[in-house]
Amino acid sequence: MGILSQLLIIFLLFGITVFCQYEADFEDEYENEIDNEYPSIFHHIPSVEYVFPYSTISTECAKECFCPPTYPVAMYCDHRKLQTIPIIPSHIQQLYLQYNDIEALPLESFANATALKDMNLSHNKIKSHMIDSGVFTKLSNLVQLHLEYNQLEEVPSPLPRSLERLILGFNQISRLPSQAVEGLVNMTMLDLCNNYLDDSQLKGIHLSNMGNLMQINLCSNRLQSMPPELPDSLMYLSLENNSISFIPYNYFQKLPNLIALRMSYNNLEEVPYNAFNLPHLIELNLGHNKLKQVFYIPRTLQHLYIEDNDIEVMNITLMCPSMDALNFRHLTYIRVDQNKLTAPISTYAFFCFPHIRSIYYGEQKIPANQQTRLRTPVFRRYLTPEEFDEMEDDYQEQDQDHSLRGRDEDDDFDPYFY
Repeated sequence: MGILSQLLIIFLLFGITVFCQYEADFEDEYENEIDNEYPSIFHHIPSVEYVFPYSTISTECAKECFCPPTYPVAMYCDHRKLQTIPIIPSHIQQLYLQYNDIEALPLESFANATALKDMNLSHNKIKSHMIDSGVFTKLSNLVQLHLEYNQLEEVPSPLPRSLERLILGFNQISRLPSQAVEGLVNMTMLDLCNNYLDDSQLKGIHLSNMGNLMQINLCSNRLQSMPPELPDSLMYLSLENNSISFIPYNYFQKLPNLIALRMSYNNLEEVPYNAFNLPHLIELNLGHNKLKQVFYIPRTLQHLYIEDNDIEVMNITLMCPSMDALNFRHLTYIRVDQNKLTAPISTYAFFCFPHIRSIYYGEQKIPANQQTRLRTPVFRRYLTPEEFDEMEDDYQEQDQDHSLRGRDEDDDFDPYFY
């Protein structure tokens, strides 16, 4: 029996050694293998914060609204026929209250809403006198505020210093208190289109103190003259559908960064010859005015809209007094319909503006018995392969230039309609 016991012990020890060796080989072979039977979360147990980025954020939500479990910092209260604003939890950063019947902004609703960054109150019935004093001052993180399509009579104030985008279009605003814009040094976009502002409300308003302002929309108001005190950072200016009849000499020289200017539907009869000689201007819209003569076209301009004026001759010599073989002008599109042209633009234009691709003549405002040599409503010039490659290079250079100057896709110039 002693010999059998010793043999049994040796056999057991040998089996354990083999098993341990097999187990070690198994671990080496499969330690990097992903088990597809389970979701990936089980392979990252220590990184709970990575898997559930909002696990530590409160899930509190107003009962009238919806807070997505996957994005608990947003609260959706839109299209719910609300007449009052619910209490906003302290963790909410995006608040959507558009398309309701809200008339007032009470302090108690925003008492804890210090984390708000983006708030949309558009398409309601908010009145200026129903906004509690100081309701916005505690919102020290607010970046964007939508108040368009309400019943505001004046620009609300005071507003938080953090604000970058303020949209107030389609209200009844006829008053712009000076304190309303004071201290808004981070503002990049101000939209006041479709209100009742006149020249008196812009006097004494120092918009030039907004050193970061890139876009201001004042379309469809009651302006009769150009707005004063605009900052030199401005890139997009919308003044269409007013009653402006005069542009002061050298007015735009104080706006060297201007990319797009829209002044259609005004009362302009003439403009200073070099008014738009700016280093970055790409789009110029002077349609639906009373212009009788063309003006100097800067090298950078690409799109020119002068439809529905009283121009009888497109004097290319005025538009392009000299040619530079190393610095061609970039004009590509001209719209001249509803003028008084009786002949097409001189072929000299194609030497001065070699990038022209389309000229829209449309119909002209000439008597039925007057002779016209216009044969087609649209002139189109198709690109050669070499021109196409050159155009692509130009666009790449422009995109690089805009990126270096801080242009963002969110700043595209489209206030409401073209």
